[in-house]
Amino acid sequence: MNIEDHFAHKSKSWDMNSRRVKNARSIANSIVNNIELRSDMELMDFGAGTGLLGYFISPLVGKITAVDRSTSMLEQFSEKQNEFSCETESILIDLERQTLERKFDGIISSMTIHHIRDVAALFSKFYEMLKPGAWIALADLDSEDGTFHSEDTGVFHHGFERDDLEVLLKDAGFVNINFDTAGIISKPNREYSVFLVTASKP
Repeated sequence: MNIEDHFAHKSKSWDMNSRRVKNARSIANSIVNNIELRSDMELMDFGAGTGLLGYFISPLVGKITAVDRSTSMLEQFSEKQNEFSCETESILIDLERQTLERKFDGIISSMTIHHIRDVAALFSKFYEMLKPGAWIALADLDSEDGTFHSEDTGVFHHGFERDDLEVLLKDAGFVNINFDTAGIISKPNREYSVFLVTASKP
């Protein structure tokens, strides 16, 4: 299957953006404050990109499996795998169209969900990929006016209303749903708030 790589021209310079690094660190701190991470956990980093979020989480878990549909992003991830403080694996897959027959202790994600057409279907897939008692920790933009992206190819949502996401998560079977403000991204035109939603599988 031919998957269009919207990030091919961005992957090399992705980690050089100080705003992006700061946001990933803020999200990682929010995850640490809301989830009890353990050294025996294997996490899936959905839409892992070059691995910025996973890098900050890696000292606290046993393994991070980077999942992304962008070949170029995962190539950048692979180049710095030895800098992670835990075991790593990368899987090239489009979870909107394909299924990964794996079970994880947790799923983390940073700024990826707004690139997903059918969020409800994705949440159901996440639910199936978690062990009993496992959790998700997903960060993305609060609802915004469409100005966050200067170029919006592959962008299907201008952020999210938290109440709407809570309904979708409940419908997928998740419990213990909680929202936290993970950080603020400042751009010349305005500031954009980033939420972290955590939830667990019974």
